[in-house]
Amino acid sequence: MTPADYAKARRLLLRGDPVIAKLIAQHGACGLAAAQRGDHFSALVRAITNQQLSTKAAATIYRRLTELMSEGTPTPEGFAAVSDEQLRAVGYSRQKIGYLRDLVQHVQAHQLDLASIDSLDDEEVITQLTQIKGIGRWSAEMFLMFRLHRPDVLPVGDLGIVNAIHRQYRLRKRPTPDRIRKLGEKWQPYRSVACWYLWRSLDNEP
Repeated sequence: MTPADYAKARRLLLRGDPVIAKLIAQHGACGLAAAQRGDHFSALVRAITNQQLSTKAAATIYRRLTELMSEGTPTPEGFAAVSDEQLRAVGYSRQKIGYLRDLVQHVQAHQLDLASIDSLDDEEVITQLTQIKGIGRWSAEMFLMFRLHRPDVLPVGDLGIVNAIHRQYRLRKRPTPDRIRKLGEKWQPYRSVACWYLWRSLDNEP
């Protein structure tokens, strides 16, 4: 998506949903446009690193990892030169080391072609990524939204989205995935953008 696409998305959402319109007025331009950094491989390494950790702890471990890499960023070749003991020393659990090694193996065996992943549709990307240990559907959806800038992703299993919809739409019960999909119909084809504003709404919660 280009900046013009994000502007178009805001206009559509302003007209289509008063709740999202209120959040747009509160939070301004969508931050997804500035979310991309690094490359596809390092984005997946970050996704694995971040699992079940605070933002600060994950950032520290990832920074220590980059210091192990001769290129200054994670690469499949860089991992080949790093031992499991070194990865443990910078803070990775044995389980996450296994996930990282599986990612490297898939890339090096061309079972996951990150160079051509942009050409796949959303479900094909999810299928490709979820063959990696430690990469589930949610992580693949975050990759679609924040790395590939796909405009119409709706992560119905995301706890933040569930909580934000519950509060912003003043529902008596927490919304089910089907309820979220039904609500999200009015956001198409920019459900990713609507979700960003829902996440931002949680910043104001105690």
